Amino acid sequence: MLTRKSAATAAALVAAALTLNLPATAYADGHDSADTHCGLFTCQVEANDQGADGKATSDNAVHGSGGNGGGGKKSKWSCTYKRADPQPPAGSLDWEGHKPGDGAVYEQTCSYGGDDAYHVVRMVWAADPPKGGVDPAVLAQRAVNKMRLRGPDIGIVPKPGGKGLVGLPVWMWTAKTAEAYGPNTATASAGAVTVTATAKVDQIVWDMGDGHSVTCTTAGTPYKPSYGKQSSPDCGYRYRHSSKDAPGEKYPVTATSTWTIDWRGAGQTGQLTQTRQSQTQISIGQLKVLN
Repeated sequence: MLTRKSAATAAALVAAALTLNLPATAYADGHDSADTHCGLFTCQVEANDQGADGKATSDNAVHGSGGNGGGGKKSKWSCTYKRADPQPPAGSLDWEGHKPGDGAVYEQTCSYGGDDAYHVVRMVWAADPPKGGVDPAVLAQRAVNKMRLRGPDIGIVPKPGGKGLVGLPVWMWTAKTAEAYGPNTATASAGAVTVTATAKVDQIVWDMGDGHSVTCTTAGTPYKPSYGKQSSPDCGYRYRHSSKDAPGEKYPVTATSTWTIDWRGAGQTGQLTQTRQSQTQISIGQLKVLN
């Protein structure tokens, strides 16, 4: 099963994996050699290069364990394993000529370049449980993908469609939902390994569209009519000029939230950072003084 973000790009990646069929012969210069071991969907390529120090290095183009090969470059493929339950029946091609009880069949998921959008899933046989096959960091990203994090659920006064005035307070805030502000918790598992990730917004940077920005470390305070012309206690702004010269005579307001994601699993911990954006527009007029 191949999942894809872009059909063309994904197809190219899989095609590359399917066509890495290098001969086990020396190159013309006599310094390099390559061995290829191909499965149904992937090939493991081991290329040895005699460097200046006389030591061999290797580069696995598609690496079953997601680790380094022979101390060489790190593979662009990262794989996780989950024991098939139930196991395939006797005689299934998934056993690769072995019988039930002789090792086990595992579901292998390999993603390319750390991008979970491009991955290949297949069944593989192994005599022993694959070691180091489950990368907690990969599972952490999968947990984050389940959260469906999005940009701030913008609340702003003056409201879009209305009109504010130069010098009067602008209030900005976001609804404190799990998807727009957090905390948001999700888990992802592969085999016996489970990773739990928790995400929350640390700050929101409001680009006010006039060349200025405001950084708010809270969700902001929703405006109430009873507040009158008071300034927001934690996330506000005052425009110095009207929006008459802005496109459409409105200031584009962009709110960018920074999410901090802490994860824990398989005896490891880590932290990820992601950003999300939302946009709106507001109109600001000039206060006219009558004689």
